[in-house]
Amino acid sequence: MLMKTLIIIPTYNERDSIRALLESIHVHLPTGDILVVDDGSPDGTGELVREIAATDARVRLLERAGKLGLGTAYLAGFRDALAAGYDYVAGMDADFSHDPAVLPQLVEAMAESDLAVGSRYVPGGSTPDWGWHRRGVSRFGNWFARTLLRLPVRDCTTGYKCYRRELLEMLSLKPIDLVGYAFLIETTYRAVEAGARIKEVPITFIDRRVGKSKMSIAIMIEAFRYVIRRRLGRP
Repeated sequence: MLMKTLIIIPTYNERDSIRALLESIHVHLPTGDILVVDDGSPDGTGELVREIAATDARVRLLERAGKLGLGTAYLAGFRDALAAGYDYVAGMDADFSHDPAVLPQLVEAMAESDLAVGSRYVPGGSTPDWGWHRRGVSRFGNWFARTLLRLPVRDCTTGYKCYRRELLEMLSLKPIDLVGYAFLIETTYRAVEAGARIKEVPITFIDRRVGKSKMSIAIMIEAFRYVIRRRLGRP
C-alpha cells in the first residue's frame, strides 16, 4: 500500500537553493508532497515557492509573518500534515545539507519503525566538510544530550527525520515551546518516552551550497539548557 508522505522544509532566505531542492525531491521521492514553511524571507523565498506551487500540485507554501524559529515552523507543518491525513511526515533542511537521495531510505525504514532518523553518527554516516572544531562541538552536544537524557540514538540533533502519523499525534498532545535545535532533541526524547520504534539511517551531511548558516550561540545555549532541565525532571 502506498503511504501518503509529506516533506516539511522550513525556510528563511533560501531562494538560491529552494527550486533545485524541490526538483531533486521530486526525482528521488516522486510520490511525496512538499510543504515549505517560510518565515517571511526578505530574499523572496516565499514568492518563488508560491510561483512554483501555482504549477506544481505537489508543492504547497505556508507563509508566516516573520522569523519565528525552526521549532514553531515544524509544529505548524505537523499540524498541517495531521489535518491533511498524511501517513508519514519527513523534515529536512533547505540547503542541500540533507541529501534528497536519502528520502526513499527514510520512508522505507518506516515499515518497521515509528521514527526514522537520518544519522551522521552511525556506521556509514559522515560529515566530510567539517573541521575538527565543528565536528567536536557537534559530537560533544550529541554525547551530552544522549547521556543525560539516556537516549538510544547516536544523532540527537539531526533535523533529517521521518515520523509515523501515530507518533506525531502522540507528540502533539503536549505543547513544545522550543525555538531552535533543542526542538529536534525534544522530539526524539518524546519519541523514546512514548516507546516508539526508532531506526537510524546513515547520512552524509554536506555543508550548505549557498546562503548562511542559521546556527547561533543563542540556539546552542537553548539546547544545553533544555537538556539540563529535562535531566532535572523539569518540562
